[in-house]
Amino acid sequence: MMTSFLKTCCSALVLAASLSGIGTATAADIQSRTIKFAFVQTIDSHWGLGAQKFAEIVKEKSGGKLKIKPFASGVLGGDIQTVSALQGGTVEMSMMAPSLLAGLVKEFSIFELPFIFRDTRESDAVLDGPVGKTLTGMLPDKGLVGLSYWEHGFRNLTNNRHPIAKLEDVEGLKIRVLQSPLYIDTFNALGANAVPMPLPELYTALESGAVDGQENPLVTIESAKFNEVQKYLTITNHSYNPLIVLAGKKFWDKLSPDERQILTDAAEEVKPYQRAVSREMTAKVAESLKAKGMVVTELPDGEKARIAAKLKPVTEKLAASINPELVQQMQDQLDHMRAGQ
Repeated sequence: MMTSFLKTCCSALVLAASLSGIGTATAADIQSRTIKFAFVQTIDSHWGLGAQKFAEIVKEKSGGKLKIKPFASGVLGGDIQTVSALQGGTVEMSMMAPSLLAGLVKEFSIFELPFIFRDTRESDAVLDGPVGKTLTGMLPDKGLVGLSYWEHGFRNLTNNRHPIAKLEDVEGLKIRVLQSPLYIDTFNALGANAVPMPLPELYTALESGAVDGQENPLVTIESAKFNEVQKYLTITNHSYNPLIVLAGKKFWDKLSPDERQILTDAAEEVKPYQRAVSREMTAKVAESLKAKGMVVTELPDGEKARIAAKLKPVTEKLAASINPELVQQMQDQLDHMRAGQ
């Protein structure tokens, strides 16, 4: 009996030592690193809350060795500058609207085609499905790595001239847009003067009157305090912005497989939380902005249809120029979902 007991104890000790060795080997594959995570929105926005949750999970998963340091409000530069910094290795991580990557991978514009998504159920299905995976697979050749799709939200229009209740009300307005050909072409086609500009410069441009208005998701309009320099808000939901969480490939290639897995798993783990935060904030913001003095107009469905018809040549041109087969794959998925409703 004693011999059997000793054998059992010895076996347990050997197993424990073996497991301890595995733990040590795994720990050795995680170096102490401080990872700069740059983005243009504020730290208290749905972007910033996602970044903070990401930092918590990465710290936990890495035993405190990987430290995510958020740099909010564009302090390290606008989106286009940040893309270059990611490629060059001076910034390790970021998040931004995928259309800002269209200069590198033109197909990324398809998520933000005007009125392509009716709701977040549709956007989630496309982003998390084959189309989303196809596009992230194109990034490494451009010096970037896509980890996950979070959410910015449906974009809406503000201005300081007059309420916008119909298509014609957009004509002649100077509207700040993303630094993306899709947004420039879209608002020029509506008769506005599209002014591409980095987000960190926008508040001052609105305050000085350099531009009349801008378009962004509701949460951004409030968190960036655009209500202080904009009177009129129109709920248009004209375009949907995902967020793509990015790492620079130069940085990524220096990581061990364990470190890469931690960052990838953490980004995916944060995804449902960050999307939920975005949607919860969005549900409350319109009333909050109205209480702060903005005049809020809900664009009628008939006017949305008129705007969509006006933008059809822009949409068709862009779809044909990027990847008609991929656009059709996305449309087929949406049609299948809508037929099942």
